[in-house]
Amino acid sequence: LLVFETPFFLPRFQRCVRSLFVSSINMPGPVGDVASGEKLFKARCTQCHTCSKGAPHKQGPNLYGLFGRQTGSLPDYAYTAANKNAGITWGEDTLFEYLENPKKYIPKTKMAFPGFKSEQDRADVIAYLKVAAQ
Repeated sequence: LLVFETPFFLPRFQRCVRSLFVSSINMPGPVGDVASGEKLFKARCTQCHTCSKGAPHKQGPNLYGLFGRQTGSLPDYAYTAANKNAGITWGEDTLFEYLENPKKYIPKTKMAFPGFKSEQDRADVIAYLKVAAQ
């Protein structure tokens, strides 16, 4: 009997494989690279954002815990009314669209960033945030 066939291991292995498969299906565009995403985030996002637990807000909010959070919902950050009222829950799919052109996705926000036009860049930044902001 192989370790993979034991009653203890098999259900956990199947859940892990299923979650990876479902995650890749839900993510639009290319598969992201965490290392490339970190470089992009540091070069283009850290002027306005942090993404670690307990880090202060900058011009933009701290992105720690971003996935599953609604727009404009951090109580200690001064969001615009447009961001508070957008009613969007951040996930890989919504973030992928948003990062292409933030002003178009949520008009009348403070976000001055023009966006990542490259699908690969967006996927890379999201992959990084999935690791760094969780």
